[in-house]
Amino acid sequence: MARATRYSRCIVIDDDPDILLSARLLLRELFAEIEPYQSPAEAMDSIRRSPPDVILLDANFGRGATNAAEGFHWLGEFLAADPDAVVVMITAHAGISVAVEAMKRGATDFVSKPWSNERLLTTVRTAAALRNSRVESGGGGQAEGAVPGAPAGGATSPLLGRSPAMERVYSLIERAGPTDANVLILGENGTGKELVARELHRRSRRANKVLVSVDLGAVAETLFDSELFGHVKGAFTDAKGDREGRMKAADGGTLFLDEIGNLPLHLQPKLLTALEQRQVTPVGANRPVGFDIRVVAATNLSPAALADEQRFRQDLLFRLNTVEIELPPLRERPEDIRLLAETFLGQYAEKYDKPMRELPPGVVAALEAHDWPGNVRALRHACERAVILSDGNTYSEEDFSLTRGSARPAAAPVSDLVATIIPEPAVDNLNLERAEKQMVEQALKKHHYNISLAAQELGLTRASLYRRMDKHGL
Repeated sequence: MARATRYSRCIVIDDDPDILLSARLLLRELFAEIEPYQSPAEAMDSIRRSPPDVILLDANFGRGATNAAEGFHWLGEFLAADPDAVVVMITAHAGISVAVEAMKRGATDFVSKPWSNERLLTTVRTAAALRNSRVESGGGGQAEGAVPGAPAGGATSPLLGRSPAMERVYSLIERAGPTDANVLILGENGTGKELVARELHRRSRRANKVLVSVDLGAVAETLFDSELFGHVKGAFTDAKGDREGRMKAADGGTLFLDEIGNLPLHLQPKLLTALEQRQVTPVGANRPVGFDIRVVAATNLSPAALADEQRFRQDLLFRLNTVEIELPPLRERPEDIRLLAETFLGQYAEKYDKPMRELPPGVVAALEAHDWPGNVRALRHACERAVILSDGNTYSEEDFSLTRGSARPAAAPVSDLVATIIPEPAVDNLNLERAEKQMVEQALKKHHYNISLAAQELGLTRASLYRRMDKHGL
C-alpha cells in the first residue's frame, strides 16, 4: 500500500476561540500538528522558526474592523519572512472583495465564515499540496498562471478511480475544461462535486483567475441579492460600506454555484436574469455593473427532480447545463473501492502513526458489497475508524464498522432522535453527560458526519456542536 503525503503543520490565526477550536477539530484529519493563535504577532515567531505547510489567517482582528487592514499587513509580513508561504485568508461572508484583494496581494485562497467543512478541507488540502510542490521545486513563489488554491503545474487531480464510470467523468472534464461552457455537476452527497469544479477551473483558460464559490444552501433568502449582486453603502441598516457581490468578484474567473437545487423557486429568475444579461445591479445602486464569468453549478438533486417545473425553472436549467457531468455513487463503481480504501488507510496510518496493515481480499469484498450511502466521504470516515481500531496485522471487516442494510435514513425531528437514543432511561442511568454524548454521536452518524446537518437536528450552532465533540472526544 503506497504511503500518502503527510502534512506536518498548520497555523490558524483568529481572535475567535470558537473558530480556532472548529479549525483544530476539522483539520486534524490533514495535519500532524495544528497551532492556534489569537493574534498574528504571536504566530510570527513560530513561522520564522519553522515555516508551516499552511497559514490560515483571519482578515480582521480589531473590534468592529471590516477593512482587513491588519490582515493585509500580516499577510505581507508572512510573505516577507517566507516568500513560499501559503496563506489562506479567512473572511466573513460580507468580505468577498477583501478576499479577492488578499489574493491579489499574494494569498493562495480564501474561505468564508461560516465555512463549509468539505470546502475548507479541500481548500487547505490543495494549499498544502501547493506548498509541497513549491518546496520540492526549489521555491520561488507561485508560478505565473498557477491556480489559487490548486496544486501547481504538473500536480495530478485529487479525484481517484479507474472505473469506466470515472473514466467518463475524466473525459468530460478534459473536453469541457478548456472551454467557457457552463457545466452542471450532478451527484449524491459525498461523491466529490467540488473536486470536479476545481479541476474544471484548473484546466480552463481562466485558471490564473479566481475561483469563487457560493454555497446556495447556506445563503439566507434575505441576503441573496447582497451576496450575489453586492450592495452600496447605506443600502440597508448594516451596509456600512460598499460590498462587491460574488458574481462581480469572480469577474474573469469561475463562479461555482454549489447546491444550486436548494435555491428557492422565487429567487431563480433573479439568477437567470443576471446570467443572461451578464450584469447585476448592487442593492441600493442605480447603475448595473458587468462581469465576465464561467459558471459551474452542482446539485445532489436527481435529473427527475430538476425536471420538475414546480421545483426548478427549466430555462435556468438550460442556461446552466451546457455540459452535464454526473458523478456516479460509490456503489456503482465498486472496482474503485480498493484504490480509495488503500489511499485513505495510508493517509490515516501516517496521521496516527499506525503500522501499515494488509487489506485482505475478504475485507475488500465486504467493502465492495457495502452500499455506502455517504459515498467516498463515508468510506474515508470508515477507513479512519479502521486505522484507529485495528490491533492486528491485517484489517478485519469489524474494523470498518460496516452495518447491514445501509440505506440512508429519512430525516426525523430531534424528538424522534432523542427517543431513539434514550427511549425510556432507567432510574439508575440518568446521566446527562452520557446521554448528551450518545445524542451527539447518533446525530453525527445519522448525517454521515455532516456538521451542519447534525447541528441543525440537535438545535445547536456549528461552534456549539464542535465544543461538545471536543468535550466528549468525538
